Amino acid sequence: MLLSYLIEHKAGKEKLVMKLKQLESNMSSGRKMFRLGNMVHALVAARRTTQLPDVVPRFCLTASNLTRALYFICDAVLWLKSAGLQPDIDQLKWRNRATKCYYLSLLINLARDWYEISWRLEQAVQEEKTKENSSWDKHSQKLHHVKCDGLHNFLLLLFQILKRNPPLLLDLVKNLCDLSGPLDTLGIYKTNPGVIGFCGIVSSLVGVFTLANPCLKLKQ
Repeated sequence: MLLSYLIEHKAGKEKLVMKLKQLESNMSSGRKMFRLGNMVHALVAARRTTQLPDVVPRFCLTASNLTRALYFICDAVLWLKSAGLQPDIDQLKWRNRATKCYYLSLLINLARDWYEISWRLEQAVQEEKTKENSSWDKHSQKLHHVKCDGLHNFLLLLFQILKRNPPLLLDLVKNLCDLSGPLDTLGIYKTNPGVIGFCGIVSSLVGVFTLANPCLKLKQ
């Protein structure tokens, strides 16, 4: 998608653009087929997350997994259409349903990310107050005596928290990048295929990176 966007206005590249778009379409159909097992995985994950002790992560992760399961169901229906097994399926309607489910899942994931960030912010502020009347240890010195009393200090503290928690940072980046597609499809915030393609590449790289390094994946 990104490559076709970058070269579509260049002279003599029409055939290459057509081939890239055809490749994109074929890969999309293949991806839908490979996702058939993801629905079961999402349901199993939803059942597992109902056992979490903390209420907010339990609700967010369970709701996210359930909406992702609905998204995979819609995606499977679209695959039946693209494979020619059910030609009468209303593709536009099911694509819209799939996008809404995916969008809702991402919003819930971002809510969970913000919860993780907020309690760490609160913890950091409490550490700051506690250490004001005592000696500073090595861990608290990383805060640089930042107080959350202004936008600049808030952003600095947020940066330091994300820096100390790579799994949370990577999960936040991935969810924000994934958000570009449904925002454009649903007409909430229109961009272009270049932005969506670039965000997709970043999201995929983060996914591969966390798969190769499980310790960098946000715990569920």
